[in-house]
Amino acid sequence: MPVPRGRGLVSRSLLREDAYRAIRDAIVDGTLAPGERLNDTDLVEWLGVSRTPVREALARLEQAGLVQTKPGRYTMVSPLDVRAARNAQSVTAVMHELAVREALPNLSGAELDAMREANTRFADALRRADVDAAIAADDDFHGVLVTACANGALQDVLERYTPVLRRLERLRFSSLSGRESVAQHDRIIQLCAAGDAAGAAAATRANWETLAPLLETPSTDDDPGRLGPTTAPPTGDG
Repeated sequence: MPVPRGRGLVSRSLLREDAYRAIRDAIVDGTLAPGERLNDTDLVEWLGVSRTPVREALARLEQAGLVQTKPGRYTMVSPLDVRAARNAQSVTAVMHELAVREALPNLSGAELDAMREANTRFADALRRADVDAAIAADDDFHGVLVTACANGALQDVLERYTPVLRRLERLRFSSLSGRESVAQHDRIIQLCAAGDAAGAAAATRANWETLAPLLETPSTDDDPGRLGPTTAPPTGDG
């Protein structure tokens, strides 16, 4: 596998979580491509940790649908799966809608300002065609409401399913209407500022449902649920 640049990136105090996030982010941003073989030794060398947190991270990523394993044969980055993405989109849209409803009664002016600032960065990143910055700003925008709702169960669900959507969004980013997303964010802010929980929740759900065109990408001939191309599963130990 191509080892990403930089070594020893994980602090000793948060080995499990940091190893998980580092590998997850490399999958989401395409550094580790669909079908890519994941080798424990390479990951250990890259992250600067022992095998235990790496294997725990891979097990967690498998549960999230980002990694596939076949004991004794291979561990690889999961191909893009349209069925999994559709399921993740449905769950994610509902969770963000709920976050708005729970956050809005106590949303502060500072939090509204944070949403405005994040959307400004989002718009700027789109103008510059900076996908990394756009996705980070979009995460920050929605993250204000997710944090404000203080619902740990909701946050856990989003932690699991959002990477599935972000991975697809990144690889098909040009298919999205960026300007439409900026305008939708502005509308969400306006409704939140007005205290309209129902309207803001509906606008938030509609914003996440704009990902639907990404799920209409033609699949591969051999698997109607898979978006490709991908490499074949490797053989040998994972």
